[in-house]
Amino acid sequence: MFDSFPVLRRAGLAAVTIGAAGLLFAGCTTTSPKSAATASEQRQSLSSAADATLGKLYQASPQSKDLVARAKGVLVFPDVLSGSFIVGAEHGKGVLRVGGANAGYYSTTAGSIGFQAGAQSKAMVLLFMTDEALNKFRNSSGWTVGADATVAVVNIGANGRIDTNTAQQPIVGFVMNNGGLMAGVSLAGTKISKLDL
Repeated sequence: MFDSFPVLRRAGLAAVTIGAAGLLFAGCTTTSPKSAATASEQRQSLSSAADATLGKLYQASPQSKDLVARAKGVLVFPDVLSGSFIVGAEHGKGVLRVGGANAGYYSTTAGSIGFQAGAQSKAMVLLFMTDEALNKFRNSSGWTVGADATVAVVNIGANGRIDTNTAQQPIVGFVMNNGGLMAGVSLAGTKISKLDL
């Protein structure tokens, strides 16, 4: 009898944790459900949100506008929602632009394990600075940061300028939240997959 109590307690704690995580993920969205939106509406919504995200990026780092202009491809995830309670997950949809035109739609997912709790939203912008990096990304069926390619996340110096070493990498990334550009962020393990929209 006494030996079964810890097992029951652990099972109960696991059930409560999973239930709380489910409630957290269910309640962390800040937008209306997009399942009812047509593919055309989703494409238009993503395109408008990408424009707004790039505008915020240019405000936060005016030097980023030059990097975006030189990029062979720009992948913008305007709203990546993440939630966690011990186990974390994030998901978002984005648009790839090549030559200023929309060239494909993608989803991003990532997960983590560790002591954590809460929900947040962020935006990610990935710049493919070389044709080789862009072509490798576009020709993949699934692409994972760290396994398929390294993304150099931009750090802004005290003078407000982008680190020149980072700007010379084949793939450059920016991560923003409501407070502006995020520093010290790793995108390793982030999986990106093509969407049929």
